[in-house]
Amino acid sequence: MSKLIAEVKKIKEVQAPEWAPFVKTGASKQRPPVELDWWYTRVASVLGKVAKYGPVGTNRLAKQYGGRKNRGHRPDKKCSGSRNIVRKSLQQLETAGLIKQTDKPTAGKVLTAKGKELINKTRE
Repeated sequence: MSKLIAEVKKIKEVQAPEWAPFVKTGASKQRPPVELDWWYTRVASVLGKVAKYGPVGTNRLAKQYGGRKNRGHRPDKKCSGSRNIVRKSLQQLETAGLIKQTDKPTAGKVLTAKGKELINKTRE
């Protein structure tokens, strides 16, 4: 995964937004991420999940990044991750040409040939 993160950092279309240092990654989190380059880690992870799970959309990916929300005395509940972070990373990957929308409008995003080549290059 660290090779994929290094390759994602080299892509000029993938840039952390200006709000990235201040935002939580989901409603179940209490604080923003501590790592300075967490955006590139998340974008590389989204790329890997699109490669693994095939046509996938924003909501399904946000569920992958969810967690248990601490609700005080009440029992914990499962909570999705931030859809905005997933959506922006999908948009950046699509601009870079690594993923594309499938022919069916409701199916989701899949890897392109360029994306498959990047994934295979980092696995070696």
